[in-house]
Amino acid sequence: MISKGGGVYPRSAKRIELSEEAREMLGLESAEIEPDALITAILKAQIDLLWFGGIGTYIKATSESDAQVGDPSNDSLRVNASEVGAKVVGEGANLGTTQAGRIEFALKGGRINTDFIDNSAGVDCSDNEVNIKIALAAAQRSGDIDPDARNTLLEEMTDEVSDIVLEDNRLQALALSIAEASGASALPSHLRLMERLEESGDLDRKTEGLADAETFTRRAADGQGLMRPELAVLLSSAKLVLQDAIEGSDLPDDAQLESNLVALFPGPMQDRFGPFIRDHQLRRELIATDLSNRIVNRLGLVHAFELAEEEGVSLAQVAAAFIVVERLFDLKALWSAIDTETMPEAARLALFDRLSAAVANLMSDVLRSSAGRVNAAHLIEDMRAGVDELKNARDDLITQETRSRASALHGDLVALGAPDTLAQRVANLFDFDGAIGLAALALRTGIAPTRITQAFTDIGARLGLDWAQGTAAHMSPSDIWERLLVSGLARDFQQMRLDFLRRLMADEASREHPLDAVAEWIARNEAGAAQFRSMIARAQQQQPITPAALAQIASQARNLLER
Repeated sequence: MISKGGGVYPRSAKRIELSEEAREMLGLESAEIEPDALITAILKAQIDLLWFGGIGTYIKATSESDAQVGDPSNDSLRVNASEVGAKVVGEGANLGTTQAGRIEFALKGGRINTDFIDNSAGVDCSDNEVNIKIALAAAQRSGDIDPDARNTLLEEMTDEVSDIVLEDNRLQALALSIAEASGASALPSHLRLMERLEESGDLDRKTEGLADAETFTRRAADGQGLMRPELAVLLSSAKLVLQDAIEGSDLPDDAQLESNLVALFPGPMQDRFGPFIRDHQLRRELIATDLSNRIVNRLGLVHAFELAEEEGVSLAQVAAAFIVVERLFDLKALWSAIDTETMPEAARLALFDRLSAAVANLMSDVLRSSAGRVNAAHLIEDMRAGVDELKNARDDLITQETRSRASALHGDLVALGAPDTLAQRVANLFDFDGAIGLAALALRTGIAPTRITQAFTDIGARLGLDWAQGTAAHMSPSDIWERLLVSGLARDFQQMRLDFLRRLMADEASREHPLDAVAEWIARNEAGAAQFRSMIARAQQQQPITPAALAQIASQARNLLER
């Protein structure tokens, strides 16, 4: 049936009369049209938004037959995605478009997600309702609220629940936009994620309409990465796998996550019914779902999985590292500021992208500092004072090499339209890569964090390790193995300095005067240090530096620092 004003036309009607305005919008000359032909004309109309809210599949890929679609009642009016004239397609209904049709529409420049993304607010709303009612049922059984007061409270919280649901869905759509903005350069990482999910049985590429690697590689050659409908499948699968890993660990029992659990509920419930929220029968599931959503929405699809692979740890440990970094560096406030500040969307996406890379570096620092066994609550408590000291002393501690890289990134972000302050905060976060490891070393040796950091930067500046680490950290090769290599090298250049200082500070005199101890070590190993500096100088003159050259530098650095 087709709407017209306050009434409807049945599809069985012989002819429908069109107004002049309707004919102009649909590009039709005739004043009358059959119902099925009208629907087809609407599907092809040059409009901004085509929104599906009913039953039936109306768009398919050119390569698909009507029989493959499996909706014979709409065969006569269905169109190919290449014929759709709308700029944006929204699927408030299920399967208004086939997955292959979505991809074809996106490849020709159309904006489209998937039905499960566009419909997710309804599911989210139902989940929130159930979770609220479970907590209130417990409160009712204990006599803390009667049925009438419960019903009144539910009505009063309607708008806030709507806000919670809409925010969840905004962040999910934002995650897709950030992933999409990476384009062809992110394709190797996305393909590796597909492979990993396939290997674990969490993704069936054929069922989900994802092409083979060769097809994607050809697409990348044309400068195109995964389309939003394809990214949506990866996002959903990644969240589910991460959620299962968290739920299957002891992480949901961490005290640091109790505040996150309470924050999932509307304000009127948080104070009055806090105990019933904390003892919620779905507590573990709620915490795991929320943490999985936040990690993927904020860090993107691949960072958690790449960190697990690079560091040889579980996804649950990666999630624990995320909590530590989020708390120690007040990321919620920074994310909120980027979300709400007025700026071009290209600048906003760039800020989020660079911020996620900086956060991934910090998470790696956490994983290495704790040997892959992260107790979030304990680590936050132990590291907070040292990390805060290093944050406050940033300007006095960073090297010129680090300062130059931060300045360049800041300039790039401002050029895109990012506010100066936010661009500075994101750029500066890269400066704290290693801060947690240094705070941990300070705690272990009893040396003030600023003093151990001065020794760390001194040995880096004397040998050129700052340049090597910074170069590796900012490289982004297209080949997945080279990406893993340079990512590991950036962390190795950091870790080998920490290991060097731990050995050097074993001596009590060194702990008293860390900078003098570094100078004395350089003096004892001047020949080797000079040879290494010469290799760094040659590499700096042969730009662009290759991952293989950095790997050789790392090997020589390790040999030198272990003397």
